[in-house]
Parts: sequence; structure tokens; C-alpha cells
Amino acid sequence: MSKRLESAKALYLEGIRDGHYVEAINKYTGAYYKQHSTGVKDGKEGFIEFFGDFVERCPVRDIQIVRGWDDGKHVFVQAYQDINNCEAKWVTTDFFAYDENDKIIEHWDVISAYADNTPSGHTSIDGPTEVVDLDKTDENVALVRNLLHNALMEGGNPELIKEYVAEDYIQHNKDVADGRDAFYQLAKNPQRPLNYKEIVLCVGQGNFVATLAKANWNDGKLNQDYAQVDIFRVDNGRVVEHWDNVEPVPENPVNSGKF
Repeated sequence: MSKRLESAKALYLEGIRDGHYVEAINKYTGAYYKQHSTGVKDGKEGFIEFFGDFVERCPVRDIQIVRGWDDGKHVFVQAYQDINNCEAKWVTTDFFAYDENDKIIEHWDVISAYADNTPSGHTSIDGPTEVVDLDKTDENVALVRNLLHNALMEGGNPELIKEYVAEDYIQHNKDVADGRDAFYQLAKNPQRPLNYKEIVLCVGQGNFVATLAKANWNDGKLNQDYAQVDIFRVDNGRVVEHWDNVEPVPENPVNSGKF
């Protein structure tokens, strides 16, 4: 495990799970800390203020790092949180940027409720976690970028999903069934409410790639900008598995904004 991935996990586990948020933020972040998390102010002071209150309100914190990897510039982690003995269960997807001294200087996240039973019987987080195929990182990152740009962006061609996604694609979205066809049917619907606008971050290592994208949901009743995180597992040149998180973009952020 890289030093950077270790520090991202430690900020979570030592700082939030174990309640040592002051020590952790001072140990693992640089002189400047830019924050994009909803409701958390910029800087170390903002982190300490937010998690001081969080730790007091949530004395029981079961936090597990499910997946994580390092692309050299950024670290990505997916975490599961069970707060106050199942009072709330969350999946958090986080991106961290580092300085030349391996200190965290910027953070983005998207948080959604945990689902324990998707249409095909999965959960929000189950499935493979091991990072393999390190020699295929670049081609797998390119594959995912092409999937989003060419098939899922506004004006894209959903027919191209058949080139990028395996037929037996495994889906962890709480509303969508397994299989490439279910994904294709959703994407090709001209009235689909969710559209991708821009890829903000793309962090990959080996067979895993995570993206943070600007998206918009417009179903005729609601027109809302969203931060969308997608996690893709790639095998033999095709996307074979997918996890995601989505969160509304706040209208009046207290920090640098969601992106």
C-alpha cells in the first residue's frame, strides 16, 4: 500500500472513526487544505469544527474502508459508515490530492445512503476489492473516460455502451438491475433524467477506475445539479462491474464548492 493511500485511510480511521480528528488533520494534511465536502468549511479549522460536532453527536462509529487506490496524483477511497448502531448507514466516496511532501491538500466527497438489497440482490459495496492488472491502468482509465464522454454525456451515443461494457455487467446501483441491457435501456431513453456534463476527476489503478463528474437531473419536476461518483471494475477490455454515489450540489456552499 502506498504512503498516500495509507494516510487517506488513516485520516478516516484515526480521525473520524477513533475520534482523533485534531491529531489526524494536523498529521496528514499540508499547510493549505481545500475542502469540497458539503457543510465542511475550508482549512484544518473547518475540519476540526465539523468533526468535533459529529463525534459528539455520533458516539458509535463503525467505519470501514472498502476499496482504495492511488494514481500518483490522487487517492480514491470508498468507505462504509454505520453510525450509532444502525441509526444511519452511509457510503462515502472520497478523492484526495497531495503535495510533494505526501500531505493532503484538497478533498472531494460524495455521500449516499447505503442500500443492502439492489434489484439483482447486491449491496452498495459488496464485490471484488483487490487491485490487479497494474500494467493495464492507462488503457482502463481511457476506456472509462470514453464510456462517459462518448456514450453518457449529453449528445453521446448510448449504442457505444455495447463496445465498452460486458454483457454480464454487475450493477450495484439501488435502482438498476444487472446486465448490460438494463444499463443500455436506461441510457438510450431520450427522457432519461440524469445527464453527465463534465468529468472533474478520474482516478484509476489497475482494474479499478473512479470518476467524479458534474451531472444534472431533470425529470420535468426537478432540475437539480449533482455530484456523481462512479466506480468501475474493468476486465479484459470491458467494464464488468459498477458502483455509484450521487449527491446534490449545494446552492450556497460554505467552502470552495462541490467541485
